[in-house]
Amino acid sequence: MSTEIFLAHDNTGRKKNSPEYIPKRPMEIADLLLAYLEQMEIEYVFGVPGGAIEPLFNAIARSSRRGGVRHILARHEAGAAFMADGYARETGKIGVCCSTSGPGITNLITGVACAYDNNIPMLVITGQPALPTFGKHPLQESSCTGINTLGMLQHCTRYNSLVSHPQQFEHKLITALQRATRSPMGPAHLSIPVDVFRSPNPLPGPAYDLCSLLKPSSLVDDDALDTLRQMLAEAENVVFLIGVDCGEAIGSILQFAELCGALVVTTPDGKGLVNPHHLLFRGVFGFGGHASAEAVLRDKSVDLIIAVGTGMGEWNSGGWSDSLLNARLVHIDESEEHLSRTPMARFHMRGRILSIFTRLVQQMYEGRQSGCVEHEQRRRNSRQQHRSHRKPDNMLAAPDKAESNATPILPQRLMHELGRLFPPTTRFLADTGNSTAWAIHYLQPNIDRRTSERRHTVDSKRAPGRRRTEGGWLRVTMSFAPMGWAIGGAVGTAAANPGVPVVCITGDGSFLMNGQEISVAVAERQTVIFVVLNDRALGMVKHGQRLAHAEQIGCDLPPTDFAAMARAMGAVAHTIHAPADLLKLDIAAICARRGPTLLDVLIDPDEVPPMNVRMRVLAGGL
Repeated sequence: MSTEIFLAHDNTGRKKNSPEYIPKRPMEIADLLLAYLEQMEIEYVFGVPGGAIEPLFNAIARSSRRGGVRHILARHEAGAAFMADGYARETGKIGVCCSTSGPGITNLITGVACAYDNNIPMLVITGQPALPTFGKHPLQESSCTGINTLGMLQHCTRYNSLVSHPQQFEHKLITALQRATRSPMGPAHLSIPVDVFRSPNPLPGPAYDLCSLLKPSSLVDDDALDTLRQMLAEAENVVFLIGVDCGEAIGSILQFAELCGALVVTTPDGKGLVNPHHLLFRGVFGFGGHASAEAVLRDKSVDLIIAVGTGMGEWNSGGWSDSLLNARLVHIDESEEHLSRTPMARFHMRGRILSIFTRLVQQMYEGRQSGCVEHEQRRRNSRQQHRSHRKPDNMLAAPDKAESNATPILPQRLMHELGRLFPPTTRFLADTGNSTAWAIHYLQPNIDRRTSERRHTVDSKRAPGRRRTEGGWLRVTMSFAPMGWAIGGAVGTAAANPGVPVVCITGDGSFLMNGQEISVAVAERQTVIFVVLNDRALGMVKHGQRLAHAEQIGCDLPPTDFAAMARAMGAVAHTIHAPADLLKLDIAAICARRGPTLLDVLIDPDEVPPMNVRMRVLAGGL
């Protein structure tokens, strides 16, 4: 317990609050947790307080006063997890979220499950009533003798444990952080009773240096690398499929693709890693994707498809399309879990993607310097390939609609204008549903940087728990795809990088689920632009029912003034009926404003998003 006394004077007669009286308190377990977060250079913990987790919030307050970790108050615990998700994607660090016991934890689960299915590194801290009260039905008990939330989280975390004694804490925390940051990455959960939180730590500070414990491995299988090089040397027509897990390696991957003369397509969640104007880019393959990408993969002259950093789920494999999943496939990934989903592949290579492609680029240059002619032959082949696969002038399904002046505004035109109006540094997050489909297919920002990203080098001095990352200009969530994820994710992204505008593209249904988190952006004075696609319906459900000739049920929403809702929470808001309304906005002023802006965009409700992959899978056509 604390050595602070709760009297007005001590036994010397000195007033407790006088400058000469400085009570010395031992470090509590809660303070030890914050000391480790400070060691990892974590700036924020996202969460909602409560009695069972009060000691953690006291420790956060003490850390904040000394310039350490600060708390951001979410409006709902799922929103806190989504914020931690957005923070992790932007920084490459671990996202940290917390909740009190009982319903605080059950509210958190959706966001934790989303992070698990999308391999987002996250530390989840939840409270419990004091250990002696377990089984006595204390308020909001969620231990094994109550509503067993530890059991609930077992299937959506990489590590999951109750800390039942102070001496367990440090070991379990280190294990949790290691599991969260090693492939496959994901959330790690520690449930800590309130009396354990308050227990004194026997040491004055952390016992471990996380720099070495959490440093990512850079080992490369030399035999596998030699096999891969030989396959590449023998191939005449190579295509790269880039997935979301290529973030930290994207510079080296694109450089190697250029050296090989290989064309590049991306998965839906990998789209944001590549400049859409790159000369080798042929579009998105999978949900919301482009016919140009499908055509490249189906081309019979392509003898190697190098899929890198993708989990091969429904949306990022084109609904398990045979144009991708065949004997031409080479699958490179850090996760065995991902590699297990492609048993038909010609070759699997497991390892850190950055290390693999750094070595490949290095060996390519070394081969040229030694006079090897293999690479020049590959370049001649690539020129022939480019002539047969000239980049289309427009990869969009309906380019005319992207410039339509129709009222209400077409979502295709909206995506076109969002990409054109906002600056190149903008981070876009597209929410689950129609928002994802429209953004994947039609959103094309004017990125004014080099089409070939600079190569990253392995930095051994970076903060522990941090992986060098390139989160990309577009973030979406695949597989476990909860509505409203992008709203909290945008808040977490803006907290991580307050110097750039963040645009959250969301639907009216998603906003009605999680739109309260806009008040967090108001409180934090964040430059987040919430773009609500208002079609008075759960759009993907509505269009899916129509396309499947199913009953039209459970998809209609009443007319809602989202601009008025946003103003009521303290945000600036505009209603957009037509393209002209959008073009009248002072985007520079919106991006310079310290505070959120909401655009309530009344879109044409009859425009069907590019969702053929989803419909084919639902119809049973795998």
